[in-house]
Amino acid sequence: WWSHPGGRCHWQFRTVISNNMKVATLTRRYGRLVVTVTLIVAVVDQIAKTLVLANMSPGEKVPIIGDWFRFLLTFNSGAAFSMGENATWVFTTIQLVFIVAVFTYFLPRLTNRWSAVGVALIAGGALGNVIDRLFRAPGFFVGHVVDFISVGNFAIFNIADSAITVGVVVFIIGVLREENEEKEEQEQ
Repeated sequence: WWSHPGGRCHWQFRTVISNNMKVATLTRRYGRLVVTVTLIVAVVDQIAKTLVLANMSPGEKVPIIGDWFRFLLTFNSGAAFSMGENATWVFTTIQLVFIVAVFTYFLPRLTNRWSAVGVALIAGGALGNVIDRLFRAPGFFVGHVVDFISVGNFAIFNIADSAITVGVVVFIIGVLREENEEKEEQEQ
């Protein structure tokens, strides 16, 4: 393919190299950000859970803002809103696959800071919860997630869950911003 008439393949080769260099630059640019945010979320989540476990009993309520916002220690074997309680191993597997995918698939494709932070928040939340699933009772790979934040009559959740929710919103904002920037560039 090197000897294609008119040098067309040579041009394609330069384009591939140029695109790969852009990907490498973006991966370096957002790689540290994604790793840092992911680890901060997971560490803060685990510290909060450790403090709650050390100071509260299961079912104990600690009012923060009346009875509307409170800490209430529970253990969740399922997914969000306690769905799928008999499929803990499925959620563990999904979270592990997602965490690996963030660093092998998504990271090289991130093109703006908003998307990078969004993906990192989701990965940090997934990591915080997967740590529970791997190392908490009742056993490895089927551990229950520690939930303790209770708002009104809504579900009980934790910092990792909050990070995942906020991360999805931030990621969507990043995608929308990128689409707007691409439209503006095309209009010029």
